[in-house]
Amino acid sequence: MKISRMTPWAAALAAAALIGIPAAASAGQQGTTAAENPTAATTDPYADYYANAQGKTGPALKTALHDIIKTQSKVTYDGVWNALKVTDQDPANPNNVILVYSGRSQSKTTNGGGVNDWNREHVWAKSHGDFGTATGPGTDLHHLRPEDVTVNSTRGNKDFDKGGSPVGEAPGSLTDADSFEPRDAVKGDVARMLLYMAVRYDGGDGFADLEMNDKVNNGSAPLFGRISLLKQWNQMDPPDAFEQRRNQVIFDQYQHNRNPFIDHPEWVNSIW
Repeated sequence: MKISRMTPWAAALAAAALIGIPAAASAGQQGTTAAENPTAATTDPYADYYANAQGKTGPALKTALHDIIKTQSKVTYDGVWNALKVTDQDPANPNNVILVYSGRSQSKTTNGGGVNDWNREHVWAKSHGDFGTATGPGTDLHHLRPEDVTVNSTRGNKDFDKGGSPVGEAPGSLTDADSFEPRDAVKGDVARMLLYMAVRYDGGDGFADLEMNDKVNNGSAPLFGRISLLKQWNQMDPPDAFEQRRNQVIFDQYQHNRNPFIDHPEWVNSIW
């Protein structure tokens, strides 16, 4: 379910409407409306947040972004259930969430472990770095999404690549023995979630240094691939209103840190 792309400023207004925060505050605490300030719509509302990253590229940009986003509040694994009901709420039906690979709108109350329930999908599979469900990478909302139990199991801990057989209950997704390809509407979302994890977790906090590579079959190594394809997905599927709102909700209500690649998808090519 893809929603048309919006500017960060417009997305902030959409977020304000959906989560009940003042529009001016959500648009970077500008304090003026677009009518009062014609340049507001083209001003980066997160410039202050990313101030220490401006003008940097390559490893220096990656380090600067890590230092910014590592400051966060943490959610427990049990707390993830209720958080996902807010972050992934269906804009057309507040009683439902959108399942990331399936694209299905499903009742928030059907979370659990049974057939056709939805559960907590780790987009960066928790075995890649062996962090499990520990508070930190195992509970980081920036890569946890609701998904059908069966589809979650089918995806397992596979790396992301192209091709394979159709995935039941996830139209447009494909899988084979060593990889998973999500539907087109969330290819960029998947890429940006993985790249966030590779920047946020660098060997500190007692967890493994998560990194990208251009392989599949990474197993339990703290690596994920394929970076060459993920870079393509980031470009072909830019951030939309749903993804931008999700980033804002996580920042405002839960972790108080952001996924920089949703705010600045161009930074992907600046680092990798």
